Parts: sequence; structure tokens; C-alpha cells
Amino acid sequence: MDRPIRVLVAKPGLDGHDRGAKVIARSLRDAGMEVIYTGLRQTPEQIVAAAVQEDVDVVAMSILSGAHNHLFPKVVRLLKEEGIEDVLVLGGGVIPEDDIPFLVESGIEAIFTPGTPTKEVIQFINENIKRK
Repeated sequence: MDRPIRVLVAKPGLDGHDRGAKVIARSLRDAGMEVIYTGLRQTPEQIVAAAVQEDVDVVAMSILSGAHNHLFPKVVRLLKEEGIEDVLVLGGGVIPEDDIPFLVESGIEAIFTPGTPTKEVIQFINENIKRK
């Protein structure tokens, strides 16, 4: 591929805390990826619109509010409705272990919880990217 991997880092829902998302965004950028950060309090519709507009390879969402079982699958569904199925969709944040299987079944390809080394996220993206 002749361009860097493009990653959209998004904060869906009403979270007002984005330190983890910013740490991930910086780490991905330092690894040579092009990062677009949407900022706080994004709706699933806004996230999908940004993913389409920016032609990203990865949508990485971070959530702390507990609304992950609603918001993450909604983003996946809206991406599919737009005909976008070649984007790697990741989730992260404070997500109980018991919720992870449901999220994976819903189309989130990996969940990264607090304490995950950023190198693991970078490695996962590099090994699982769906290049256009």
C-alpha cells in the first residue's frame, strides 16, 4: 500500500474523558499511521460519516460510559448499511469481560481494555488490516 494506514479514533456517547483515546491516537501516529480523532460525544451516525469522509481503514472506538453494548454494534450496523465492510472495527475502554463475546459477535473485531500495551493494539491493526 502506498499510503499509511488511516485510523479514525472516536468517542461515542456521552463520555467526557478522552485521555485513553488520546494515548492510543498518539501511539498509532508514532507507529506511522494517519490518525483522525473525532473528539468527544460523537453519535454513531457522526462516527460513520467521518469514517466515510476520511476513507479510513480502521475505526477505533473508546468508551467509558457503559453504553458499549448499544453504541458499538450500532456503528457496525451503520457501516454495513453504507456498504462499508472492509474497515477493521475495534473497541476499547472500560468494558466488562462478560460483554466482550457479545461485542465480537456484533462485529467488533477486538476489544482492548485498560492496561493493554499500545504495542498490542498496533500489532493487531498491522496483522488484521483489510486493505482496500
